Amino acid sequence: MPERNSLTPRQVKLLRKLYEDGKTIEVHTVEKTQDELAKELGITRQALSNHLKVLKELGYIRTGRGFIDLTDKALELLGEKKGDVFVFVKIEPTKRRHVYEVIRRLKIKKIYRVTGDVDLIIEADKTKLDEILEEIASLDGVRETNTHLVLEVL
Repeated sequence: MPERNSLTPRQVKLLRKLYEDGKTIEVHTVEKTQDELAKELGITRQALSNHLKVLKELGYIRTGRGFIDLTDKALELLGEKKGDVFVFVKIEPTKRRHVYEVIRRLKIKKIYRVTGDVDLIIEADKTKLDEILEEIASLDGVRETNTHLVLEVL
């Protein structure tokens, strides 16, 4: 398979743009139109389409109607190793609604509202951990966070 040096700088820039604009669901996905991406990258729609075709043929992306998924191969090339993290969050009862609203806008996989000693369990990709913790720590009403990195799935 071709390596990073066989991609053009524009194709690597496109992969980076897709990664930054994407959100992790079960894969790292971008829900933008090709027109939007082309405009943001300052290239024509046709040029973008050609780059996407190459990236798809090389196994860096999967595409469908209305989405572009980055594969593990693309994440590895970008230095964005995947891995899961769980952040347990305790929230002041009177601030819950506000905290929930802000956390919903973060680039995370899932948010679980739970019973017990914590209010939320956030499942995220560890490449976003610093960004997520910084955002959560700045929220008025967050009492405490406790972070757990997944070592392996058994």
